[in-house]
Amino acid sequence: MAALSWRALPWWARVTVVFILGRALDTILLLWQAAIEGPNAWTGAHPRYLDFANIWDGRWYQIIAAVGYPRTLQFDATGHLTQNQWAFLPVYPYVVKGVMALGLSWEAAAVLVTVLCAWGATLVFYKLMRTRLRPSTAMYATVLFSVAPVAALFQVAYAEAMFTLLLAAILYLWVKRRFWWMLPLIVLAAFTRPGEVALALALGLWVAWRLWRAWRGTEPIRMPELVASVIATLVALISGLAWPVIADRATGYPGTYTQTELSWRVSYTGWDPLVPFTPWIQGAKWWFTLWLHTPAWVGYLALAAIVGLGVVFLLVPPARRLGVELRLWLLSYGLYVLAVFFPQSSTFRILLPLFPALGVVAAPRAKWYRVGMVVVFVAAQVGWLLLAWTIGDYDWSPP
Repeated sequence: MAALSWRALPWWARVTVVFILGRALDTILLLWQAAIEGPNAWTGAHPRYLDFANIWDGRWYQIIAAVGYPRTLQFDATGHLTQNQWAFLPVYPYVVKGVMALGLSWEAAAVLVTVLCAWGATLVFYKLMRTRLRPSTAMYATVLFSVAPVAALFQVAYAEAMFTLLLAAILYLWVKRRFWWMLPLIVLAAFTRPGEVALALALGLWVAWRLWRAWRGTEPIRMPELVASVIATLVALISGLAWPVIADRATGYPGTYTQTELSWRVSYTGWDPLVPFTPWIQGAKWWFTLWLHTPAWVGYLALAAIVGLGVVFLLVPPARRLGVELRLWLLSYGLYVLAVFFPQSSTFRILLPLFPALGVVAAPRAKWYRVGMVVVFVAAQVGWLLLAWTIGDYDWSPP
């Protein structure tokens, strides 16, 4: 009877139940961690939930909502930029600021906006999975989405939930070939979280793939679809490159955004310039030689294995069932991460936009596998919170 009642619910109600259960779990985990938290740079010992949910990047967003972005930059003794608001994009903090007009504090408004965006993202994620997967598999993928290792980001003062909602909607519209509807979401996403250039790459590769298929006579492409997809690609590219230009114009300092982002990795790499695709090579050497005390070639071999496994992942039959669009997104965003990010504790959060890959992870139907994966994901949540959200006297592992 319970199974029949569950199936009788509309899809959005079932997804909402999954979402609520996921948030209840993360609330318990965050409250437990807050109970064992000591005094730190942001809160006193044993902070309230709302205070604990507004640490780390949440404080940067709060500063942006309060005073905006600096026109005059601060430099350290070596002449390099210090950490500042330009590393954080404006849509999330200004939306939260608007919600504060209802009489809410920053802390309450930030969590409210995040939770509502996460709810929307979960609903859209299910619809996205249903375009490629059977209902039971799409629902199980949604369960994994709600208990993912970094799912606590769906209820703290970070922009990830908002970006996930926008990205899931963009991908859904892309799969449905509704390119004109994508355009405003593409612009909003570009000013919510970094990564828009990866979308431009994915769309550009898709256009090239469609033209190739049309040239071979496999699948013709209509001119309206070609024009709309090319315009979507250009909008994604221009939007993705806009924020660094805005930062430079506002401050009068060339490279404001890039140099500000690099200020967060200086303890790992020093003030080396950003050379695409070198950060992970640097990271492989750094982590394996300094932390694991192994030769550098072991780190390089591990990096090659990660890249190789990623390629294989995109080629397995469950991944092929996701369709070309989602696989191109996974490929493009993976290349983007390899090109610009130095691997460290924030990388787990940075990988969240790879969420369509959960459609592959959800493919096996054995009950032992599905229960086991949920247990693994919940355990990973606990590990991520203890590693990244916990604050120490000198914390080297920000989320």
